[in-house]
Amino acid sequence: MSIRVPKVFISYSHDSQDHKKWVLELAIRFRNNGIDAIIDQFELKAGDDVPHFMETNLALADKIVMVCTERYVEKANNGEGGVGYEKMIITSNLLKRIDENKVIPIIRQKGEINLPTFLKSKLYINFSKNDDFEYNYDDIVRNIHNTPLFEKPPVGNNPFLPVAKESLDGDIKLLHDALREIAQSQGVGDFVNSSNIASQLDVSKIMFRVIGTKLENLGYVKWLSGNNYIQVTDKGVMYAFENQLIK
Repeated sequence: MSIRVPKVFISYSHDSQDHKKWVLELAIRFRNNGIDAIIDQFELKAGDDVPHFMETNLALADKIVMVCTERYVEKANNGEGGVGYEKMIITSNLLKRIDENKVIPIIRQKGEINLPTFLKSKLYINFSKNDDFEYNYDDIVRNIHNTPLFEKPPVGNNPFLPVAKESLDGDIKLLHDALREIAQSQGVGDFVNSSNIASQLDVSKIMFRVIGTKLENLGYVKWLSGNNYIQVTDKGVMYAFENQLIK
């Protein structure tokens, strides 16, 4: 299976040679980290159609990184030069394929942070301090690759819901019998042999696997060693006790 490489257009102003070098190095590092970074320094040569370059790449990009220096903000707000033209493309209906949500502003400013007016509502990444570069670079690369540092965890059980109020799906008596046998056979041990429990319940190994899986999905037991052993959990013990399955 092929992995799609995200395309990123970097919009910036030619403030100085040092700034152009910084942007170039950022683009090179993006490319080294699996991102198809597009900047004019890679693509344009004398005689090329600059507006066509901007329109085409802004439309095709998965993300647009806007390097907001003081001069960039001024040009964007005043509609000056290439920066002003790029701003016009994004904020108008000229290229309807552009989704404004794909714009990522990054800050490179010395004083008070300022964004172009049309980006005021957007979250930004601040690259103004060199000491914070690596942390912020990791942040933007994860954003582009859609690989967050912290995954949103699933919603767990209500800790205040009495265990006895929960219901078991399927054949309640058979599930209760299975949970009782597992809990009683395990006692204070760590686990029990699943084949032995199946025999005690007088069910096939396949049927016991179905029963055990239902109990595991509810958090009452855990399978161990490829379903050869099964272990009652604290939650399972409490459920069995509250429902008088064990004494």
